[in-house]
Amino acid sequence: MGKKKKKLPSNIIAQNKKARHDYALETEYEAGLVLEGWEVKSIRAGKAQIREAYVLLKDGEAFLHGAIITPLLCASTHVVPEQQRSRKLLLHAYELARLVGAVERKGYTIVPLSLYWKKSRVKCKIALAKGKQLFDKRASEKEKDWNRDKARIAKMK
Repeated sequence: MGKKKKKLPSNIIAQNKKARHDYALETEYEAGLVLEGWEVKSIRAGKAQIREAYVLLKDGEAFLHGAIITPLLCASTHVVPEQQRSRKLLLHAYELARLVGAVERKGYTIVPLSLYWKKSRVKCKIALAKGKQLFDKRASEKEKDWNRDKARIAKMK
């Protein structure tokens, strides 16, 4: 039996599954994304990934770095598409203040979790996170396996 690829809900564009494995996630935020026209077209065509992406805070603003949006072949002639540019995240001032405080004082990082559609806008779900040590990852894996086995046993009865 071959593995089936999970079908994502229709509004999700891209997910960063590695983030849940590598980080202990705490508070989640929804941020808007400043995009160019060709980027929106490429995202609609499913050409976006955030696996290696990260969020940087600079001058009181948040930027998404490392997200790859591959330009379509039929991109406009007067625009030079750059697939891995930094994109500004749109957040409320109080959310930015909380993020800056947590990153600078408490040693948190900000990781993007997913890109998704909300009405006709592209949103990015980001989270405050602390890096997991190797033993934390092992403990998470054991717990996940135990929950799976528990569900399997309960199903048999």
